[in-house]
Amino acid sequence: MLVTRYRKPIYTDNGRKFDLMSEFFNAIEAQNSEEHREMADFIPAVNTREGKEAYHIELDLPGINKEDVEINVDKNILTIKGKREIKHEEEKNDYYRIESAYGTFTRSFTLPEKVDTENIRAASEDGVVEIIIPKLKVEKDTTKKIEIE
Repeated sequence: MLVTRYRKPIYTDNGRKFDLMSEFFNAIEAQNSEEHREMADFIPAVNTREGKEAYHIELDLPGINKEDVEINVDKNILTIKGKREIKHEEEKNDYYRIESAYGTFTRSFTLPEKVDTENIRAASEDGVVEIIIPKLKVEKDTTKKIEIE
């Protein structure tokens, strides 16, 4: 007699059956596919730090023109989008080779409440884009005596 374990199916909000094992194997297949690798091979490295006057975000974008990068702030969320198109051609006596790498990226950061979104600035140097987010000047809590008139 063969004993099989019964697995109760899980249903999503829209009523579709969800099988965890199938999703797992589908994810592995997608990860190994050529299309996924082309788009996912480019995830820029990001460094963030906090200075006395501002927050800093640095993105490593070697080989990308600053015209191909877009930076927006909407409702205290900073979004950086861009695309990379690199074409390497090599021609020798007995062969011709072209290698292309392309893809898009998007990175989003939730900004702290007390930042000056009107004066955010960005600069690019040697393949590194630095975004500087100034902090708002906050007066320190001071005790003030109020006279009764």
